[in-house]
Amino acid sequence: MTVPGAFAATDNRNMALMITDECINCDVCEPECPNDAIYMGVEIYEIDPHKCTECVGHFDEPQCVQICPVACIPVNPAHIETRETLFEKFQRLTAAKAAVTASASRNP
Repeated sequence: MTVPGAFAATDNRNMALMITDECINCDVCEPECPNDAIYMGVEIYEIDPHKCTECVGHFDEPQCVQICPVACIPVNPAHIETRETLFEKFQRLTAAKAAVTASASRNP
């Protein structure tokens, strides 16, 4: 099964991403995340692994990785996921976002 927007990992496994302490808080990654998975933590930006799909379903490659000037966004080995799992997460997040939008438009 080919998953749209699947990030090509060298070992054919994908994982949620993470931001290391090399982060310089430049603020460029947060607005690039289509799933709103990136947020400001106590000291540096962090990635919510429950929202990170490595941009599967949105783009061919993770946008935060592409834009990061210090290359501090590796895969998170604590959250191993297949491309199919990442795509299913994308579908759940997209459906939940659509439901919230629909509810808000019915109840202004």
